[in-house]
Amino acid sequence: MAKRDFYEVLGLNRDASDEDLKKSYRKLAMKHHPDRNPDNPKSEGQFKEAKEAYEILSEPAKRAAYDQYGHAGVDPAAAGGTAGMGGFADAFGDIFGDIFGGGRGRSNVYRGADLRYNLEIGLEDAARGTETKIRIPTLEECETCKGSGAKPGTQPVKCTTCDGHGQVRMQQGFFSIQQTCPKCHGGGKIVQTPCATCRGAGRLKEHKTLSVKIPSGVDEGDRIRLSGEGEAGVNGGPAGDLYVVINLKAHSVFQRDHNDLHCEMPISFTTAALGGEIEIPTLEGYAKIKIPAETQSGKVFRLRGKGIKGVRSSTHGDLMCRVVVETPVNLTARQRELLNELESINANDSGKHNPRAKSWMDKVREFFEQ
Repeated sequence: MAKRDFYEVLGLNRDASDEDLKKSYRKLAMKHHPDRNPDNPKSEGQFKEAKEAYEILSEPAKRAAYDQYGHAGVDPAAAGGTAGMGGFADAFGDIFGDIFGGGRGRSNVYRGADLRYNLEIGLEDAARGTETKIRIPTLEECETCKGSGAKPGTQPVKCTTCDGHGQVRMQQGFFSIQQTCPKCHGGGKIVQTPCATCRGAGRLKEHKTLSVKIPSGVDEGDRIRLSGEGEAGVNGGPAGDLYVVINLKAHSVFQRDHNDLHCEMPISFTTAALGGEIEIPTLEGYAKIKIPAETQSGKVFRLRGKGIKGVRSSTHGDLMCRVVVETPVNLTARQRELLNELESINANDSGKHNPRAKSWMDKVREFFEQ
C-alpha cells in the first residue's frame, strides 16, 4: 500500500508552521497511543503513521527534501523498489540478469506528491454549490531549465559512478546487491552547471491560485480531486493531484446531520397551551407550521424535503424543528396576578391539568415508600 502524504496524515496544509505540526501530532498521538487503545491494530498503525510524519516534517532538512521530492527524498528504499523487500528482490533480479544477460531497467522518474487543502465553507454554499478560488503553496517545474536542473544550453551528464543507472552494485559472494548511488542519489545524472533559477533542483517553491467548483450537497470531510494540480514530478514525471477537503462552518440556526437539518424554535407559553401557527426558517425562506394545543416543550416537527440534497442523493432530506416553550420573564403585576390565578385553578385538579408532573410525583412517592 502506498504511503499517504505526510501533510495529509497530520491533517495540515503544506505551509503549516512548526507549531501547527507539533499541535497536530500531539493531538493524534494522544488519540491513537497504544496505551489508550490496547489491542487496536488500526489505532496503532495510525499512531506510527503520525509519528513518522512528524519525525520527517519537524526536521528542516528532511522537510525540505520531502517538499522537493516527496517520499523518494526521505526514503532510501523508494528508489530501489518496495520498502522492506527492495534489497532482497533486487539481489535475485541482478542474479538472473547476470545469468541470462538481461537486467532490469530502472526508472528515476517520480510522480509528484499529492497535496491536501482544507477549505472551510458555509452551510448555504454547501447546500447550493458554489465556486471559489484558493491559493496554495506548491513545487512547480522550473521554467528556465524545464525541470532538468541544468543551466540553459547545457544538459545533465551521466553519472560515472553508477553509469547512469542510479544504483551501484555490491558483490557479496553469490549474491549481487544493489543500493542507491551515493553520488547522484538515484537520479542517474549529475548536473555540472546548475540552473541559476532553481539552483539545480529542477523545481521551485511557488504559490498558485486555482478555481474550485463546489458541487451542491457536499458534506463535512468530502474531498474534491483536482487532477494534476499537485506537486510537479521529478525528472519529467507526472504531477500529483490536489485534494480539497471540505470543512463546514458552524451555522447560527441549523445543525446538519447528513442530508437532514435540525433547528430549535422557541415558542410562547400561551402558544404551546392554546395552539397556533408559527413561522420557522428554512434554507429557502420561511415556512409555516401549526402548533397543536397542549404542545409540550421538546416536541419535534418534521418538514419533509426542507433539508439538503446530498451529492450522491436523489432526494432532499428533512428539516427537524424542535420547539422549546419559553418561560415568560419581566412580568408585570397584572401578568403575575393572572398566572397566580391559573396556578390556583390548576392546583384544584393537578392530575388533569399537569399529568406529567403528577405521574412523576407518584413515582417519587413509590420510591421512598419502598
